[in-house]
Amino acid sequence: MTEATLIIGNKNYSSWSLRGWLAVKMSDLEFEEKLVPLFEDNHADTMARETPAGKVPVLLHNGNTIWESLAIAEYVAELNPAAKMWPLDAGRRAEARSIACEMLSGFTGLRSQYHMNCRKVFPGIEATEACANDIARIQTIWRDCLTKHDGPFLFGEFSIADIMYAPVVSRFKTYAVPVDDTIQTYMDAVLDLPDMQDWYAAAETEPWVIEEEEY
Repeated sequence: MTEATLIIGNKNYSSWSLRGWLAVKMSDLEFEEKLVPLFEDNHADTMARETPAGKVPVLLHNGNTIWESLAIAEYVAELNPAAKMWPLDAGRRAEARSIACEMLSGFTGLRSQYHMNCRKVFPGIEATEACANDIARIQTIWRDCLTKHDGPFLFGEFSIADIMYAPVVSRFKTYAVPVDDTIQTYMDAVLDLPDMQDWYAAAETEPWVIEEEEY
């Protein structure tokens, strides 16, 4: 019997589900997935029965209901400290949490224009000013972290900070955002992770539920 259930949306479209899923995978917590399709008419009603927030992802474990990706990541990190999901150094850990929270609360320009879509490429869609500003800020964060901590991930070893930005890596790939070699090397490291490869493979097999030429 599995220890936990993770409720997620469509893997092709749900960036926050990807964050929660990667966190639980990294923690080695055994879990089963429960898919609640994002674009079905009864999605809101279904999710309202699962969590007060009414949104994916949601982790159900030992009678606890945990929602929001960063809260899920923190929860599973505490369950298994050996997974080292945050940097061990206190200063690095604080910095990693800072940029994770910045992702959680910001970058609405990017998210509102460049939707997540793992199986399509939309080159040549010019970013709005808000989206372009977000792209610039994100690349600054990545470059600063990679320079200070020597890569291949933001704080050397893969961490929750990388998990929070993994869907941004996916968006940069989908919309062919121009990047320099340092950023591209980081993106390749994230996209080459076995768990990311598994997520992408699963996204390919999902039904096409919306008109993807516009999404």
